[in-house]
Amino acid sequence: MPASHLNQIIAALPLQRGAREPLFRQLYAAIKAAILDGSMSPGMQLPPTRDFCRLLAVSRQTVLNAYAQLAAEGYLDGAVGRGTFVSREVPQPMAAPAGKMDAPGLLRPLSARGQGVVTAMRQVAFHRGPLRAFRVGMPRIDHFPFDVWNRLEARRWRRPDHQFGYSDPAGYLPLRELLCVYLKASRGVQCTPQQIVITSGSQQALFMLSTILLAPGDSAWMESPGYRGASGPLRAAGARVFPVPVDAQGLDVAYGVAHCPQAKLAYVTPSHQMPLGVSMSLPRRLALLAWAAHKQAWLVEDDYDSEYRYAGAPLASLQSLDRAGCVVYVGTLSKVLFPGLRLGYMVAPPALAEALVQAKAVMDRHTAIVPQMALADFIAEGHFGRHIRRTRDSNAERRDLLLRGLARELDDQLLCGPADCGLELCAYFRAGHDEEIVARAGLARGIELRPLGHYADPAAGPACATPPGLLLGFAAIPPAEMAHGLLQLGRILRGR
Repeated sequence: MPASHLNQIIAALPLQRGAREPLFRQLYAAIKAAILDGSMSPGMQLPPTRDFCRLLAVSRQTVLNAYAQLAAEGYLDGAVGRGTFVSREVPQPMAAPAGKMDAPGLLRPLSARGQGVVTAMRQVAFHRGPLRAFRVGMPRIDHFPFDVWNRLEARRWRRPDHQFGYSDPAGYLPLRELLCVYLKASRGVQCTPQQIVITSGSQQALFMLSTILLAPGDSAWMESPGYRGASGPLRAAGARVFPVPVDAQGLDVAYGVAHCPQAKLAYVTPSHQMPLGVSMSLPRRLALLAWAAHKQAWLVEDDYDSEYRYAGAPLASLQSLDRAGCVVYVGTLSKVLFPGLRLGYMVAPPALAEALVQAKAVMDRHTAIVPQMALADFIAEGHFGRHIRRTRDSNAERRDLLLRGLARELDDQLLCGPADCGLELCAYFRAGHDEEIVARAGLARGIELRPLGHYADPAAGPACATPPGLLLGFAAIPPAEMAHGLLQLGRILRGR
């Protein structure tokens, strides 16, 4: 290549003076790009550093630093007295097709498992944008004592110890010990700290259980309507998800036994069914446990928001009735504390615990340790119990506000389901409305309306049919926003 042409290439190298990125890094990146796209071909001699400095009006040290980095990465060769050359080991770039280059597509199709993960999780709804009525699944975050939490975390950061290295995949032992005491007192869970595995939210727990406990092609019972965040991992693991209807007593165990007795796992929300809000009756619980023990099937009990029960004490867990070692209890702290914390846990039967610990180690080694330490201190110092009591009272007030508003403004349009627990309630249409049309109209008016049909399994038959309606969140919704939401919902349902 003629020296004049090379000088033109060098003079055209893009450098932005005054940018935050140092000039030598910009020069390094520009030369590297020119080598990779073939503008500077293998074996080409670069000008001496002094000439390079003159062409670009930069310091010699800038050029030396860029040359040194490029040489360390194998793009340049050189020796004192011989000059600097583009390495001959750099392959010639492949010829690009003529015309405008589009962004490259997927290199090759995803694996069957990968496609299963992507397809399954497309069904899960994610929160987007600022909080508004009637967003579901959100706790009241402004009640959380962040000043206390910040102090507890800061105290741990100031006194690092051996725990700041790689930690036990099962989780921070003092936290597991405290959770053991709490779960026994509040939920009747029978366990030891060795049965508890701390996870990065309950979603990770559900994915781990689906992957570890099921082989591709195994059948699994899933409540219908039910939580799609659980059916997604099951499908991603290659399981054949079998929808089982839910009625006023919870999961219809007899239906599952009659139509899919070979299932290896059943996912249930017995204390507060998602989304219908019913509690599983004692006869159903005992029937489910008997089936699981007889068939050696696993039961995954997702106890996602039972701390917030507004009529009496929280119900005892399904796990507290288990005598066959078939129930894996899954809990989350997203609803009690705040979702961004990403802390959850599993309580495994003793014989399964070590396998789940090993699976956790493979997945992400262990959950972040400082939040676990801060949570242990938060519980030990009494802040956890006070926070639950405070938010339970606050949630009850907002639930009552929503119930009164619905009775006053929309009693002719909506019939409320159970409202004695949780962060949201379901409401059925009294007249014929299309859920999706109502939900889209809500978004256009600045409110979120989650159709009950969102939770239905598309493959479910008539036995799983649920009357059309909406799931309305209330815990995180301020009174003024709730009033606005009720006004807009009334206008939508009345066609105004």
